[in-house]
Amino acid sequence: MADTDRTALFIDGANLYATSKALGFDIDYKRLLKEFQSRGKLIRAFYYTALVEDQEYSSIRPLIDWLDYNGFAVVTKPAKEFTDALGRRKVKGNMDIELAVDAMEMSDHLDHLILFSGDGDFRSLVEAVQRKGVRVSVVSTNSTQPGMIADELRRQADEFIDLIHLAPRIGRDPAERQQRYGERRTALGVPASADLAPNGG
Repeated sequence: MADTDRTALFIDGANLYATSKALGFDIDYKRLLKEFQSRGKLIRAFYYTALVEDQEYSSIRPLIDWLDYNGFAVVTKPAKEFTDALGRRKVKGNMDIELAVDAMEMSDHLDHLILFSGDGDFRSLVEAVQRKGVRVSVVSTNSTQPGMIADELRRQADEFIDLIHLAPRIGRDPAERQQRYGERRTALGVPASADLAPNGG
């Protein structure tokens, strides 16, 4: 990747979250931004996610607020709740159209588009952007069983980047997580000698 390449990141939030979880690490978005700023001229970093509006507390809200203040263009829409044929409550929040429209609009100003998603629905978007002369890299993984990237999307991309290879540079430092866990135990008055398993950080 040339240092002068005008680059934009398009992050399918739900897809990237599922992929990093499947690989067993948390993404540090500050490090992710730094990593791609060092690879080219980063014009914009988009993050797409649906939000369940009527929830009093959404676990994703602190992340959304942080991204908003720290260099990401966050695109959200309300997730739709519905009941399926078996009476189960489901949440539907697909951001494909929003991502595709933004990518097509931005592509006239880019040399390189980096898509964080393994969703095969994006294959035709990648092809359309390539026809405009823009190089497209796709970030997902093939290191899980089954892989998280659709074969047709991987074939269409100019470059496939396996998220597992980025983990050392964009993953949250396990020591930092351990430190936060230690601080939480201290705050709770748990003696250092007590052996408790951390619950998800």
